[in-house]
Parts: sequence; structure tokens; C-alpha cells
Amino acid sequence: MNEINTIYFAGIRIDAPVVTLTDLIVSALCLYFFYRLQKSGKKEKVFIYFKIYFLNMGIATLLGGLIGHAFLYNFSFFWKLPGWIMSMISIMFVERAAIEHNRIWLSESIIKVFRVVNILEFLTFLTLTIVTLNFFFVEFHSGYGLMFVVLSLEGFLFWKTRNKASRLLLTGVGFAALAALFFMNKISPHQWFNYLSISHVFMAIAATFFYIGATKIEMSVKNK
Repeated sequence: MNEINTIYFAGIRIDAPVVTLTDLIVSALCLYFFYRLQKSGKKEKVFIYFKIYFLNMGIATLLGGLIGHAFLYNFSFFWKLPGWIMSMISIMFVERAAIEHNRIWLSESIIKVFRVVNILEFLTFLTLTIVTLNFFFVEFHSGYGLMFVVLSLEGFLFWKTRNKASRLLLTGVGFAALAALFFMNKISPHQWFNYLSISHVFMAIAATFFYIGATKIEMSVKNK
């Protein structure tokens, strides 16, 4: 099911229309969640990091849908890179949000170590992606960020505090894992609704749980 489906609308060629549409749905949701968090007026770092995550993911999936799929025939492969980089920035900041959330339990010295590792990890995978132009490093960075960093930190916080926000964020990670499962194994229910489309659906659900989880975060309550 690797054939690219094409439709024509008003004489304009659109490749992979369902993949593009599902990308744009993820984008619209993420930009809406950014708007809602921005409108909430919350100024703490954890909310700033979530806002950056949603903004960058919204832009990344917008670029992915339009340039990476629908109209890639008008661009060179190099033009996939901006969307990839925005996606990597978003993952960096959702990791950062999980690190900041753990300030309600972990010591400041440990948090500082996690922050440094977060930056080094991002710069390493960013360099590899730019040098090789290989999407594998974008995938690996996303998997590492969500399935290891966010899962571990929010899992630890939930174990220690039964934090409601952590439970919702962990649910989001679970749906992100389903998205990765379908993507990596190229599980396609139908030629028109392929593994990319279904992974985008799970990404949209994951983003929704991340947003709901973010709204439940209460940093003023220290659990130490």
C-alpha cells in the first residue's frame, strides 16, 4: 500500500489527500490548544513549554501535510526538513514540560541535570537529522522523548503522587505509542487510509490528552 493516491481539485493536484487531511487535523488541534493555553494566562514555565510544544507541533504538521505530502511534487526533498525540525523542537519542549512538572517532587539539582541532558539530546539528534536528511533520527528522537523521557518522568510522578495530570499525560503517551506502532510497522487498513493516516489520528488523540493533562497541572502544590 505504498502507492501515492492523487486527486485533483479545481485543477490543482493534491497527493495523499487523506494523509494530508489527517495531518491538517492534528495541526488545527495543536494550534487550538496553543491558543487555549495562551488565553488561560498561566505564566509558569510548564505551561510555557506546553504552549511551545503545541505551537511547534501545529506548524510541523501543517508543513508536513502541505509540503511533505500534498504538494511535495513542487518541492525538493530538502523542503521536508523545516517540518522535521519543528517537530523535533516540539518534542524537546514536551520533554521540558515533563521535567518542569517534576519540580513538585524532585530536587532542583536533579531537575538541572535533566535540563542539560534535554538540550544535549536535542542538539545531537538535530545535527544527525540535518547532516543525513534521514527521517529515522526524527522518529528516534520522538520515540526517545515520549516513550522514555515523558513516560518515565510522568510515570514516576504518578507513582509517587497519583497526580491526575500525570495520568492524563501518560494516556497521551499511550496513544502516541499506538501512532508509532502503526507507523513503524506500516499497518494500513486501506490504501486511502494508510498507516500514515491512522498514525495521525492517534497523534490527534494524544495531543488532546496532553492538552487536558496540561490544564490539570498545579505547580503550587508541593508533594515533598
